[in-house]
Amino acid sequence: MVISQYFVEFIFYSFLGWVWESIYCTAKEKKWADRGFLFGPICPIYGSCVVIASMVFSFIPALSDPSFPVWAIFIICYIGSAIAEFGTSWILEKRFHARWWDYSNVPLNIQGRICVPVSIGFGFAGIVVVKYLIPAVNGLHEMVNPAVYEVFALLFAMVLGADYALTEASLSALLKNVESMHEEFNVQAQQNYEKISAAQTAVSERIRAEVSSIETKMNMEKVSMEERIEGTRKMISEIYARSMSFNQKRILKSITKFTSDKTKTLKQNTDKQELIAILRETLRKK
Repeated sequence: MVISQYFVEFIFYSFLGWVWESIYCTAKEKKWADRGFLFGPICPIYGSCVVIASMVFSFIPALSDPSFPVWAIFIICYIGSAIAEFGTSWILEKRFHARWWDYSNVPLNIQGRICVPVSIGFGFAGIVVVKYLIPAVNGLHEMVNPAVYEVFALLFAMVLGADYALTEASLSALLKNVESMHEEFNVQAQQNYEKISAAQTAVSERIRAEVSSIETKMNMEKVSMEERIEGTRKMISEIYARSMSFNQKRILKSITKFTSDKTKTLKQNTDKQELIAILRETLRKK
């Protein structure tokens, strides 16, 4: 009977937790927010915490004493809520690779799973629960027939089992779909990467081929231009040589011979006036 009673309390407190979470998140997000891990209107973490608190404060005489200080209740609820939140967040993330809450943007948080401001809020809420809610619910036990707890516990167990099985199946299917989409995305990304790499290689080869072709053409044009310049120079020399008179050719030959004989003298005396005088004297003799 005690187990049935605690199980019914667990469902009741879980429902109250769902109501509180939904109202708070709806007011915060300005739209309806159905909070909870399961499909049904319950938040098991609230039910578990309140039932454990009820058992702890009932079974330990010092804690159930009316003179037990309020600040001590606050500390116990503060630490207990932090442990419950962190553990639940970690288990859900490891099982379903998802988070149902994240305090990363809240100051003084640990891995985004718990934070000081929220734990303080749960500490104050724990005072209300321990001082008022739990005693009120315990007062109803004397008015309810134990068989009623057995019946409600059985019904709630069946509903909760079906809800958990449906939630587990849905989340597992969703997780498989997400993993399949992630795998397909990776394959597509790898194919696109290979296509881009091949295109870059083809473009690089095309650029190198064009550069090589341009360099080859430029070298050929350079050689051709040099050949044309050399041919033109030779042609001009031949034309000039054919147009010279016999005396001009003799003078040019004499100047060439004289320059060859006087090379050392010209190197030692670089005076332009003397060089011009020598050339003039040579031309006059001829």
